[in-house]
Amino acid sequence: MVIVTDKAKDKIESLVKDAGLDNSYFLRVSVKGGGCSGLSYNLDFDNEEKPGDQFFEDKGIRMALDMKSFLYLAGTELDFSDGLNGKGFNFHNPNASRTCGCGESFSV
Repeated sequence: MVIVTDKAKDKIESLVKDAGLDNSYFLRVSVKGGGCSGLSYNLDFDNEEKPGDQFFEDKGIRMALDMKSFLYLAGTELDFSDGLNGKGFNFHNPNASRTCGCGESFSV
């Protein structure tokens, strides 16, 4: 399961509203090969279930993870920062053994 902070929840809800998406959309959280540490995080809105999707909900945010991503992201906290040190979504992943300086990729 991915845990969503209050700041991330507010930003996700704002993005959904700005994009004019209806209740059929959910947040797809995934891991892809690439980035300077080997694996990178990916967020997108989707409204189509795929075989093997695992669905979770936290703070009213419905999320889908494919099985591979679920194995890498179990217990991860999704946060949002809009401070001077960077703006965007941040993943606090207890499964990562190493992360890059920008926080967008990791390895296990």
